[in-house]
Amino acid sequence: MASPNQTSSAEPSIRRTPKNPSPVLVAQAVDAMADKRASDVTVIDLREVSSMADFFVIATGESDLQVKAIANGIMDQIEEACEETPWKREGMDHLQWVVLDYVDVVVHIFLPEKREHYRIDRLWGEADSETLPEDGDASDLDLLQTLLQQSPEDA
Repeated sequence: MASPNQTSSAEPSIRRTPKNPSPVLVAQAVDAMADKRASDVTVIDLREVSSMADFFVIATGESDLQVKAIANGIMDQIEEACEETPWKREGMDHLQWVVLDYVDVVVHIFLPEKREHYRIDRLWGEADSETLPEDGDASDLDLLQTLLQQSPEDA
């Protein structure tokens, strides 16, 4: 994981270690979101369109308490399963738009009105994306399952 003085880059030596390839973190985040009943969970594959990150994972919480529960659930699950914590996190004070930055996986959790206002999922329209079915989990995302079946060098 990059240190605070490093920026996210397509350079593999600065990116995530092979122990936790980005699709693994995405799957953990999606499953944590599903456990906390997040709605409109969307995974955006940015690898072909941006060096900012490999993936955005975006979800909506219906209240500030649910946004907080979703964010805490993601951080707990990724720390337990992958032994990683966010490089940066923003929005935990106001709980309208929380960002958990895992360097090459960036998680966004919005209140409905903030998600509609910023519409960040539409900014990346040229990228491959998939929305989680209601009551689904990471195993229901074809894009993610394909990546998880590839070797870490290919992901």
